[in-house]
Amino acid sequence: MKLVTVIVLLVISIYTFGFAVSLWKEKQKFGSAAVFFLTLAILILPLFSIF
Repeated sequence: MKLVTVIVLLVISIYTFGFAVSLWKEKQKFGSAAVFFLTLAILILPLFSIF
């Protein structure tokens, strides 16, 4: 079950990181930074409850 959770988190974070990159290319650097930190939160916070 942990493996499924990690895979789902990775898929969501890759999609979110791609959105941050597209915002960066559109010269919306503040929004891109916010989405990037959201991606970090998606990856880090659930790992505390799993492990």
